Amino acid sequence: MIKIIEKGKFFKFLTYFIVVILINIAAVTLFFRIDLTKNKIYSLSSASIQAVSSLSEPLTIKAFFTKGLPAPYNNIERYLHDLLEEYSVVSNKFFNFQFYEISSEGGAKNDEIQDLARSYGIYPIQIQKIEQDEVKFQNAYMGVVFIHGDLVETIPTLTSTDGLEYKITSKIRKLNNKISALLNLESDINVKLFLSSSLEIVGPYLNLAGLSEIPKKIKKMVDELNVQNYGRLKFYHLDPSTEPKFEKEAEKYNILELEWESFKDRRRKTVPAGKGFAGIVVEYGNKYEIVELINVFRLPLFGTQYQLEDIDDLKEKINGIIDNLINVNEEIGYLTDHNTVPLSSGIASFGRNDSTSISNFKKLLSEDYSIREVNLEEDGEIPESLTSLIIAGAKKKFTDYELYQIDQFLMKGRNLIIFYDAYNEVRPNKKNQFMFGQNQRPLYLPVKTGLEKLLEHYGISVRQSYILDKSCYKQEIPQAFGGGERKIYYAPIIRNRYINKDVRFLQNIKGLILIKAAAIDVDNQKIKKNKLRAIKLFSSSDKSWEMSGRIELNPLFLEPPSDEKKFQKFPLAYVVEGEFSSYFADKPVPVKETEKDKKDSEKKGKKEKTAGEKIRKEIKAEERTIKKGKPAKIFIIGTSEIIKDNVVDEDGKSPNSQFLMNAIDYVNNREENALMRSKTQRFNPLKEVTAGTRTAIKTINIAGLPALVIIAGIIVWLRRIARKKTIKRIFSE
Repeated sequence: MIKIIEKGKFFKFLTYFIVVILINIAAVTLFFRIDLTKNKIYSLSSASIQAVSSLSEPLTIKAFFTKGLPAPYNNIERYLHDLLEEYSVVSNKFFNFQFYEISSEGGAKNDEIQDLARSYGIYPIQIQKIEQDEVKFQNAYMGVVFIHGDLVETIPTLTSTDGLEYKITSKIRKLNNKISALLNLESDINVKLFLSSSLEIVGPYLNLAGLSEIPKKIKKMVDELNVQNYGRLKFYHLDPSTEPKFEKEAEKYNILELEWESFKDRRRKTVPAGKGFAGIVVEYGNKYEIVELINVFRLPLFGTQYQLEDIDDLKEKINGIIDNLINVNEEIGYLTDHNTVPLSSGIASFGRNDSTSISNFKKLLSEDYSIREVNLEEDGEIPESLTSLIIAGAKKKFTDYELYQIDQFLMKGRNLIIFYDAYNEVRPNKKNQFMFGQNQRPLYLPVKTGLEKLLEHYGISVRQSYILDKSCYKQEIPQAFGGGERKIYYAPIIRNRYINKDVRFLQNIKGLILIKAAAIDVDNQKIKKNKLRAIKLFSSSDKSWEMSGRIELNPLFLEPPSDEKKFQKFPLAYVVEGEFSSYFADKPVPVKETEKDKKDSEKKGKKEKTAGEKIRKEIKAEERTIKKGKPAKIFIIGTSEIIKDNVVDEDGKSPNSQFLMNAIDYVNNREENALMRSKTQRFNPLKEVTAGTRTAIKTINIAGLPALVIIAGIIVWLRRIARKKTIKRIFSE
C-alpha cells in the first residue's frame, strides 16, 4: 500500500515537471507583452509601425556601445535593444539591426570596430563615473547609424532614452523620403565654392591659415557626400579674383565679401589693397542656400574676429541643405515681410543672447519640415507647394491684394499658423535714453494689420489687450537687491486643469508658460453657420484679468485688481477647422499695386476706371475667386513670444517646445507624429491643493499614526474585556 502511494506521488511529480517544461517551451515562441505605463512609452506608436512596415529597401541599424558602462548609461543600450526588437516584430523583411560592443581592453577586432564607428562619424565622448569613492572619467561610444541603400544617417551621441522612438522613426522616414526625392531629381545639385585667391595674402593676418588647401578639402567632402546622394552632386570652385563674372555671381548670391586697404605688416612689408569673397552656395534649380565658410563675430576689447568653419560642420550643414532643397520633408512657409519675427537673426556679439532670436524654433521645425521663406510684398503670391503658412508677429499692414492671397491660400485647403501680437513694443533708442534719461519705458502701440477683418470673417477675433494672471512666473530677486521673488503677471503659467485634455496631442502636456498674450474669442454663431469646428486648446486661470489701453508691464507697478468681478478665465489659443468661406466671395479681386500706383493713388484728379473696365474686372474675379474652400485649419495664439529662444529650448524637450511642434503637426494632419513626440513628456507637476488641504494632510501625517495606534489599542482592550466577560458568563452558568 505504501509503495502504491509513493508511486502515485512520483507520477504526479513527473506529470507536473513535464507540464512546467512544456509551458516554458511554448513560452519561447508564444509570448505576449503588456505595457502598463500610462503613456505607453514602451509600445510603438502607429506612426512608427507605419514607417518601418513600409520599407521597400533594406534598412540596417548599427549601434556602437562601450562595454560595461556605468549607470545611468548602462540602461540606454538595453532600452535601445528592446525598442529595436519592437520595430523588428512589426517590420517587414527589410529591417535588421546589429550591436557592436567596444571594449576598453583593446585588441585587433576592437580596433576594427572603433574604426568602423569613426567612419560613420561616431566618436567617443567623455562620461563621468564613480568608482571606489572616486570620480573618474571614461571615454565611451554611444552612437547609432542608419544605413538605407547608399544613404547614411547617424545619431552620433545617445546619452538619454528620452524621445528615442521619435528620433528613430524620424530617421527612418527621412531616409525613405530622401531616396524617393533623389531618384526623381530632374537635374544635379550644384555645390559652388566661392573663394578668392587674393584672400591668401591677408589670411595669415586674420587668423585664417591654410586657405589654399580649402578647395581640395571641400572637394573631398563633396565626393564623400556624393556617395550618400546617388552621385547627384557637382562641385565647382569659382575664383572671383581671376574671373570678373565670378565676382558678379558672388555679389548676386550675397557671398561674404572681405575688403581691405593697403597696410604694412610687422616686417614693414606693404600688403596691397584688395578684396575677396568666401562662401559656399548649394543650388538646385531656382532654389539655393548659402553656407558661411568664414565665421565672423565680435569680441569685447578684441574687435572683429574671423574663424574658418570646421569641415565636419560644413558637411553636416550641406547635407541638411540638400534635404531642404529637394524637399525631403514636407514644405512649410514662413512669412518674412510685414515686420514679422525674423527667421534668422543677424550677427550678434560673441556670447550675447539675442532675445528676439527664434533659432531654436527654426531648428526644431527644420527636423520635420522644409522651411520656405515667403515674401508677399516682393513675390505677390504664396507658393502652391506649401501645406501651411506661419505668420509670426506681423506688425505692418497688409494690402487687400495680400489678404486676398492669404484668403485663397486657405480656400485651397492649406493651413494658417498665426502667432498674433496685439501690440507693437517700441523701445526707445540709445539717443533718446541719453536725452530723456535711462528709465524711459517702451511704448506699446496697438497692431492693426488687416488680418483682423479676415479672421473676424472666419469667426475669430483677438482682443486688443494683454492677459495678466495671479498664476504666473516668479522671478528670483538677487540677494544684492534684498532677495525673495517677484511675480511677473504678464507671464501666465497655464496649469494642467486649464488645458483641454479632449485634444489628443495635449493629453501629455501638463503645463505651459506664455508671455504677453492676448485673449482669443470665437463667434459661435459664425462657426455654427459655416459648419466649422472651434477647439479651445487652453485658457488662463480664473484669477486672471485684462490690461488694455495704456500698457504698463513694469513688475514694480503691477498689482492685481481689488475688484473680484474683474477676475475670469480667458481662452488663449484655438484651432478652427472645416470648410471656410472666402472673405472675398462677394468682392472684386484686389489689384496688386506697384510703388508707382501707390504714389499715383495719393494724387488728386486720378482718372476713374470706365464701366467696361469695372465689368471686366468683376468677371475676372468671378472666375478666379474660390468662394468655398476645401477642409483646412487655422491655429491661432495671441503672442509671438512663445516661439523665441527664451521660451523654446534647443532640444525640444520642454512642454512649450513640444506644444508648438505638436500643434504644427496637428494642423498638417500629422497627429500621430505629435502623439509619438509627447508620450515621453516627463514634466508631471503635483496637483495643486488649497492651504487648508495641505494643513490637514500635514496634521494627519504627524498625528495620524499615533492616533491609529491609540485606537487600535483601545479596540484590543475592549475585545479583551468582552472576552473576559464571555468566559465569566460561561463558567457561571
